[in-house]
Amino acid sequence: MKDTISDEKSAGVQETAIEAALGHDPVTLARVEKEIGVLEAIRTYPLEVFWCAVFCLGVVMAGYDGQIISSFYALPAFQKRFGNLQSDGTYQIAASWQTALGMGSPIGQVIGTLGIAWPLEWYGRKLTYSVVCVGCIGLIFMQFFAPSLGVLTAGEILAGILWGCMVLIGPLYASEVAQIKLRGILTAMSNLSFVIGQFVANGVSDGFASNSTEWAYKIPFAIQWAWPVIILILLPFAPESPYWLVRHERIDDARKAIRQIASKSVSDEIIEERLNLVVDTDKLEREMEQTTSYRDIFKGSNLRRTEICSIVYIIQVLCGVPFAMNYSTYFFELAGFASSRAFDLSLGSTAIGFVATLLTGVSLSYIGRRPLYITGLTFTTILLFIIGFLDIPSNYLSRPSLSQTQAALMLIWSFAYQLTAGALCFVLNGEVPSTKLRSKTIAFATAVQALVFIAATVALPYMLNPENGNLRGKTGFIFAAFSSVCCVWAFFRLPETANRSFEELDIMFHNKVPTRKFANYVIDYSEVKALTFEESESEKNSV
Repeated sequence: MKDTISDEKSAGVQETAIEAALGHDPVTLARVEKEIGVLEAIRTYPLEVFWCAVFCLGVVMAGYDGQIISSFYALPAFQKRFGNLQSDGTYQIAASWQTALGMGSPIGQVIGTLGIAWPLEWYGRKLTYSVVCVGCIGLIFMQFFAPSLGVLTAGEILAGILWGCMVLIGPLYASEVAQIKLRGILTAMSNLSFVIGQFVANGVSDGFASNSTEWAYKIPFAIQWAWPVIILILLPFAPESPYWLVRHERIDDARKAIRQIASKSVSDEIIEERLNLVVDTDKLEREMEQTTSYRDIFKGSNLRRTEICSIVYIIQVLCGVPFAMNYSTYFFELAGFASSRAFDLSLGSTAIGFVATLLTGVSLSYIGRRPLYITGLTFTTILLFIIGFLDIPSNYLSRPSLSQTQAALMLIWSFAYQLTAGALCFVLNGEVPSTKLRSKTIAFATAVQALVFIAATVALPYMLNPENGNLRGKTGFIFAAFSSVCCVWAFFRLPETANRSFEELDIMFHNKVPTRKFANYVIDYSEVKALTFEESESEKNSV
């Protein structure tokens, strides 16, 4: 598979840090790529950032749709059109319909994420992404012209199938084209995309909060047509995943894809070394795993990987996202804030989350995945307990200082979550699975998360709605309890994956390295040959 590499450098081409290290030290490209800085990595592969951003535009759509629906519950025009008249003259969307609408997207995501794994493996990332975008354009019509909550719910379920595809494609593509030093930053871009979608949704809702016509909720739906059009224009020029191309024995195309994301100063030698790294990883996994069905994600070392990916995704729900983010506008309104003020606060929350997500590019460069995740999750859990305690006084509604403090804590929660656990969920899902089973592992984890989110969506409206639980801030106690359990799991089960090649992670998971030893585990590269030999002999004996 490996072509002969020419030792000659092109005349006039400036030598990169990677090339210099390879020229003076007989180490693998994976080892050298760990030692360079982030800026050097960006200069070496500048288009990685751009194309990962294009593939993450679909995640923006998913974040936008989920947020826009929940914000409509506090939108006067939407309440009047679809809600029930209350005794005080206001309108409320019934908790049952809030539940149905909120369940639409996650139900669809379960179907979409599990089903899209096969087309992604058969037809590649680009073609599958294109078909999904065309489908999105059609289904937005259903949301835009929905005459009733029933039709809108059906539209949310069907669109949710495609949003689930988007949520899988974005981080999957980023993990497969990213250089080791940029992998954490580019996979975290999926979380940034979610935040951007939520920020735009809250901004649009805020802009139409005082509009009493049907356009207050129709225009927000229509805005969704912009993203798939942009994606379809850019996608023909995007490189395909080198890992997918190598698995389909399209070595020349994989070489061209790597060249396409590299700067002109990168020599053919470096391109060939990176291609060889992809080929070697694929070869190792072919020896370790013979098939790529969903059954395989529960076998051997892959079971541990599937557990990690699924739990970190589930934690997005259990740590309080549905309460502190998805239903934040509705919560602020119930806490006594005027409708316009509630929308302003939700917009501020997503803006703060956006800034925090941008800062993950810095934190991921200097802090390990494990300490950042555990510290952030512990801090957000404490904030949820405090929010709950502030709602205990019987005269809560007559003391604006309590609701104002809760609002401030919600903003701090948003910043802490997006800086840590929120972004790291996508980083870990991009790094932990094996390359052969990555699409199916992420698909399964996303589907499991969607199922848990459905449960939260069913329960949360009844917790918050004044006609039902009317818990307001005391809802924080419930999520804080779940989040506490998640903190314990993370301490004992979450490994450190920073600065490791996929080949190294394959070896460590295969060798059952204890969780707290991942960070300092030293790889003996003779293990690679021993491992492949051992697996081959085992296969022969079984036959």
